Amino acid sequence: MSLPDPGAVQLPATIAQNARIVEEGFWKKLLRVAGRIPFAEDAAAAYFCAADPATPSRVKGVLFAALAYFVLPFDVIPDFIAGLGFTDDAAVLALALGLVARHIKPGHSAKAREALGLPPLAA
Repeated sequence: MSLPDPGAVQLPATIAQNARIVEEGFWKKLLRVAGRIPFAEDAAAAYFCAADPATPSRVKGVLFAALAYFVLPFDVIPDFIAGLGFTDDAAVLALALGLVARHIKPGHSAKAREALGLPPLAA
């Protein structure tokens, strides 16, 4: 038995709502907490992949859902709990990236590093 494609089961309205949540709060939150979370670069690369017009809709749906979970203030584990607060966000993002990793292109990762003020990776 195979699992349904999570991007295929999301309604366009849900994807659009998640995209709005991400557009309104992603960079504010990411830049505020980037030094405290080890997945900041992955989250930024996921953002640039989701925002890329060439990315398939089902992939956008998966990424926007994971990024909206990161942005929204209510979590399974509240973000303010030291040492544990972002573990659920990291798990959700890791699951999403595992589902759509082949769609994260080197250009998305390069934009993520630039946006976070990190040096480019050596070629």
